[in-house]
Amino acid sequence: MTTVSRTFDVRPQPAVVLDYLKDFGNAEQWDPGTESCTRQDSGPVRVGSTWHNVSKIAGVTTELTYTLQQLTDDQIVLVGHNDTARSVDTITVVPSPDGPGSRITYEAVIELKGAARIADPVMKIVFEKIGSDTEDDMTNVLNRLAA
Repeated sequence: MTTVSRTFDVRPQPAVVLDYLKDFGNAEQWDPGTESCTRQDSGPVRVGSTWHNVSKIAGVTTELTYTLQQLTDDQIVLVGHNDTARSVDTITVVPSPDGPGSRITYEAVIELKGAARIADPVMKIVFEKIGSDTEDDMTNVLNRLAA
């Protein structure tokens, strides 16, 4: 099991950040590994909404189905799964203690299953790099929302 966590500040207020990030289809704009992320249901985004995510990580394409498991005034929990992996992405958004804007904590817990578990030590390094790239991309995208 691999856990990657980043905490960073952005200019938009928490409500704006949460409204944007709860639609996981937007991951195409801020997740460097995501090639496509297509909503599978319709209507307003809500707990139970699902997305089909296609990502390329370390040259390998993988597809996961993500479900919005939790949505509160300060937290989003998305759970992705397929036959070889499970990912729990928890995004916490609170007012920035350093002034206007938001502080985001993004934690991804990735559990490889079966034979894929042998790659855990290598994948930790890969996911740490992706975590840093995600922080950079998400910061840029979210800060544009405040413009």
